[in-house]
Amino acid sequence: MTATLPTTPVPPEAPTPPASVPGGTVDTRTAVRIANARKAFGERTIFDGLDLDIAEGEFVALLGASGSGKTTLLRALAGLDTVDDGTVLVPEQRTVVFQEPRLIASKRLADNVLLGVSGARRSRAAAATALAEVGLGGREKDWPSTLSGGEAQRVALARALVRAPQLLLLDEPFAALDALTRIRMHALVAELCRTHGPAVLLVTHDVDEAILLADRVLVLQEGRIGAELAVPFARPRRRGVPGFGDLRRRLLHELGVEESVG
Repeated sequence: MTATLPTTPVPPEAPTPPASVPGGTVDTRTAVRIANARKAFGERTIFDGLDLDIAEGEFVALLGASGSGKTTLLRALAGLDTVDDGTVLVPEQRTVVFQEPRLIASKRLADNVLLGVSGARRSRAAAATALAEVGLGGREKDWPSTLSGGEAQRVALARALVRAPQLLLLDEPFAALDALTRIRMHALVAELCRTHGPAVLLVTHDVDEAILLADRVLVLQEGRIGAELAVPFARPRRRGVPGFGDLRRRLLHELGVEESVG
């Protein structure tokens, strides 16, 4: 088994150093490389022979049926789980935003943003700046109990951004939000990623969400990347642009879903 992670932190302004993997070398513009990865739970194989590259600054969305291994893959990239075989190469600076905000009720918003942060980034000014970026400026001393669901998820985003990640992992972060709040969060995440430029992997069940946010959409099928489609639309994106419906139908087809009208 080989599950490789860099042992030396890489500053956000510096490129990720090359690292050998089976069949090639990671170049300085590759943020993530997974090569021939395998993961199983008991006799159940989640993925096998899985390969995936994500470039620096690229936004990738990962679709797949329930139980296909999307979150398991994300956890491996986050360092919360390991693969049984293969290679996983990721930047040292990485963070996850989950479906639930996971705020600590007994801590004010600034303290929630700074959870686990050390060194120069751990400052009230950094927390205030991150909260302002997500539209919660001036609320550093508020308690989580005063927040709506969308506002709580904004704090979770601020907590991720204050770490200046080279890799941002999003595990269905909008699934629990109402439709209008989700639209606002899509616009916010798109703007924050444009400003900060991390590599992003978004795990989602929502095909429209994938098209609206990602540069590239992948479909996980039978333990491997079964389909890979580039998203050609300029930003900011709207559902009504020419070609949106065709791409949506292609992705649904890859997921085994056929749309019907009537």
